Amino acid sequence: MTSAPQLSEQPSRTTAPSESDWAYLEEVELQGHIIDSLLLPKVLDEILTRAGQYVLKEIRVGQRQEDPSYARIEVRASSPERLREILDAIHAHGATPVVQRDCQYVPADMDGAFPENFYSTTNYRTQVRLGGQWIDVERIEMDCGILVDPAARRARTIAMAHVKRGDCIVVGHEGIRVFPVGQERRQHLFEFMSSAVSSEKPKNVTVREVAAQMIRTRAASQTILAVLGPAVVHTGGVEHICELIRMGFVNILFAGNALAAHDIEQAMFGTSLGVYLERGLPAEEGHEHHLRAINTIRRLGGIRAAVDKGVLRSGIMYECIRQNVPFVLAGSIRDDGPLPEVITDVIAAQDAMRHYIHEGHVGMCLMVATLLHSVAVGNLLPAWVRVACVDINPAAVTKLMDRGSMQTVGIVTDAEPFLRSLVAELRQRVSAAPA
Repeated sequence: MTSAPQLSEQPSRTTAPSESDWAYLEEVELQGHIIDSLLLPKVLDEILTRAGQYVLKEIRVGQRQEDPSYARIEVRASSPERLREILDAIHAHGATPVVQRDCQYVPADMDGAFPENFYSTTNYRTQVRLGGQWIDVERIEMDCGILVDPAARRARTIAMAHVKRGDCIVVGHEGIRVFPVGQERRQHLFEFMSSAVSSEKPKNVTVREVAAQMIRTRAASQTILAVLGPAVVHTGGVEHICELIRMGFVNILFAGNALAAHDIEQAMFGTSLGVYLERGLPAEEGHEHHLRAINTIRRLGGIRAAVDKGVLRSGIMYECIRQNVPFVLAGSIRDDGPLPEVITDVIAAQDAMRHYIHEGHVGMCLMVATLLHSVAVGNLLPAWVRVACVDINPAAVTKLMDRGSMQTVGIVTDAEPFLRSLVAELRQRVSAAPA
């Protein structure tokens, strides 16, 4: 790669104390697509915002779109505490110390809690240095700790609730490096649309790209996870989800008791929340329908038993059983019943979701009309899993991004029109594909 001329050592243009006041320093490096992704200016801004100084010791800018860039930065601070604060802040943007050290870890001193100064993970690909070697942290997930096995030279994320006394937990930031999504070249419109939330975005363009990403995901032998709320049923979107399942574009389902209960209510009574979906009129005593549906399933022993006995003959849950699509129904305090398959222990529900995300090789997630489940699942997803979040309320999407799920494309619209357009687009693309 042909590199741009190296810059001379230029201090940042700040009104700074005398040179002797910047006695605490460390060199860090940043590499990848750090220019077009704005990672480099973000790092420099973090340094200045936190009352530090920087010197660009070396910078190499890629000459072609696919070429990575490189920067070596001397970070200066007026105290060791200020330097540590700056290094911690820029670490999340991929800046790592030039002088490599092994990660530090200590045994947990109690069950169910991390040691003090534990390293809190992001959803980006992360590595730790053990015995002089960089190894990937397995099952990456935000807001967890890192459990290391020094003898086996392996590391994985661990949720706080699963910590056992004596577990080797990583502390501090030494010997850890992260790879923000911005370090890799963005290739598809899907990624450029991420973080954009507007009710005025062209829906047809968004739907086409979501469909294209679903096809790319399937072609890469990855799975598509659907996270659905009960509004999918209320707005008339059941048949569209059923078609996505039959076409092989929904491979795993996460939902709550409400989605399954109202889906089964519609299959048994033709109503959702007691309202006939075809006529839009309330049924007499319709408010009882969802309870009677749940009671029927409980008496039969579960959803699969209801399908096997011919009682449940249509709907999303029916198609999941018939097409062998695994599902996780996570309970809440407001659930009626609930259905037998609902996991009422929230920690167990999280663990079930983690299992299918990682063991199911999820490459894309479609979230439709469910704020709480969308945020919950977003917290569990690695940053490289593409996310399309569809909701009539833009707060559902902004909430996801506020919590760190920056890979999210937001579509502000009602569930049924989006699903109808998505199915039509996928049908057209599948039929046009060469045999």
